[in-house]
Amino acid sequence: MHYALFYTYAPDYMSRRELYRAAHLALAWESVERGELQLGGALGEPTDTGLLIFRCDSPAPIERFVAADPYVLHGVVTAWRIRPWTTVVGPEASTPIRP
Repeated sequence: MHYALFYTYAPDYMSRRELYRAAHLALAWESVERGELQLGGALGEPTDTGLLIFRCDSPAPIERFVAADPYVLHGVVTAWRIRPWTTVVGPEASTPIRP
């Protein structure tokens, strides 16, 4: 199953992220190595939202990620939400449907 994690960034995200970026990226790459996090990054113009795509059996690994993320712990991320994503097209789709 795929899940989308949406982050809402603080208005001063760009100026504050550098303090916590190395630790945030280390946490992200650890999740990649476990096969959970598939893609992640900031949406641009404006840079006010982060989008991270996970593949896991439940939202539990994502909740653990959020609980440990320095961006969340230090208020660089002001809100977050996890949404299940039913993927049906593409080589990595969890429930591929072909006509």
